[in-house]
Amino acid sequence: MLFNSIDFAVFLPIVFFLYWFVTNKNLKLQNFLIVGSSYLFYGWWDWRFLSLILFSTIVDYSVGLLLSKEKKKKKRIVLLWTSIVINLGFLGFFKYYNFFLDNFVTAFSFFGSEIKESSLNIILPVGISFYTFQTLSYTIDVYKRKLEPTKDFIAFSSFVSFFPQLVAGPIERASNLLPQFYKKRIFDNSKAVDGLYLIIWGLFKKIVIADSCAIYTNEIFSKYESMNSLSLLIGAIYFAFQIYGDFSGYSDIAIGTSKLFGIDLKRNFAFPYFSRDIAEFWRRWHISLSTWFRDYLYIPLGGSKVSKLLSFRNIFIIFLVSGFWHGANWTFIIWGILNALYFIPLFLTNRNRNNLDIVSKGKIIPSFYELISMITTFFLVIIGWIFFRADTVSIAIDYIKKLFSFNFENGLQYLSIERYTPELMILILCFVIVEWNSRENEHPFFGKWLNFKLILTLIGIITLGVYSNVTDFIYFQF
Repeated sequence: MLFNSIDFAVFLPIVFFLYWFVTNKNLKLQNFLIVGSSYLFYGWWDWRFLSLILFSTIVDYSVGLLLSKEKKKKKRIVLLWTSIVINLGFLGFFKYYNFFLDNFVTAFSFFGSEIKESSLNIILPVGISFYTFQTLSYTIDVYKRKLEPTKDFIAFSSFVSFFPQLVAGPIERASNLLPQFYKKRIFDNSKAVDGLYLIIWGLFKKIVIADSCAIYTNEIFSKYESMNSLSLLIGAIYFAFQIYGDFSGYSDIAIGTSKLFGIDLKRNFAFPYFSRDIAEFWRRWHISLSTWFRDYLYIPLGGSKVSKLLSFRNIFIIFLVSGFWHGANWTFIIWGILNALYFIPLFLTNRNRNNLDIVSKGKIIPSFYELISMITTFFLVIIGWIFFRADTVSIAIDYIKKLFSFNFENGLQYLSIERYTPELMILILCFVIVEWNSRENEHPFFGKWLNFKLILTLIGIITLGVYSNVTDFIYFQF
């Protein structure tokens, strides 16, 4: 079920009504409603994969209970690895089986050996990368004795399958989300209003910004061979705003929807395109994933508290794994490696934690140095996005070569799209201004500066977009 669909527009009010007016006096029943609603939400896409979520839930719930009783270190390690192997085994099979098989066959063909491959028509379960990491964090935290295992299976099932963030995050930690299912929720009107504002803002990002940019992005990338440098640059910029509007829009809707049910989710984006270097960008982009890799991979490997050589290794590992997490394609791996190469100079010069504050805090406009830093960082990011968006590495390289050919003949080339490019450029500029003015807040809440008529206008625009152009969220494929 898509957030930007009529199905969800009907689903959400029904669940909200049942949650606050029917089951509100019984916590267990309220949690059971969350589980049932979440399974319905996920099963709307393909009910067959509900068994995967249920199995993962049972495995990690059981492992958590067994870890609480087991004192011997060796047996605790076996239990931990049972959870890791089962969860990553399912993820690896559904997401990476054909990738590894194809590359295995290609490698042997290179050395003159022919192997008959047997690729499977595997459907990737929506959100498997997200809920797999979420349940793994629970098991790891219980193993490290950072978290007491739960004996409440319904509460744990609510934590695993909570529908607002089930298929595209934020990737929640059990230490934050699970305890919220233990205690009675009381309706908070101000929190619900903030939630509605976030939902509206998220839908605006997705439907008005991301989906509009997608139309141009798709055409420019599909015809990149005939495009000049200016058009290719605009195509890369459009994709940058497409993926940001799409993914951060989903996170806003997820966080806003959760607020309607009295549940707080972690922030996932913090205005990343105002970053002054790549290190700051990764502290502000997909925060739940970045911090997951930091806490469960980078730090256990030694982080930066080891030799420089091992630190380089650790940095490359987390960026490489981050790229591979996004998809079974060499384009994502190259994207991860490229970001590691961006990051290494900052690490070598101890400047990777220079920009921890909000850019130009308390000021209307940035300084010249800050502006140049943001533009440079954004340009580096969009070069990386070209690999992320391209179907193959060779296409991405060709795209970048043509981009740097400095061919500006014919100016902005004609595109067979009904909408006009200048209008979209103005829309993106206005969007950037709104985000810039809101950068000191967690989110650009409407209540502080938008009037009721403008909110109704935005809802109208979003509604028209829902009816005319319902599209999947990009991160559903991950």
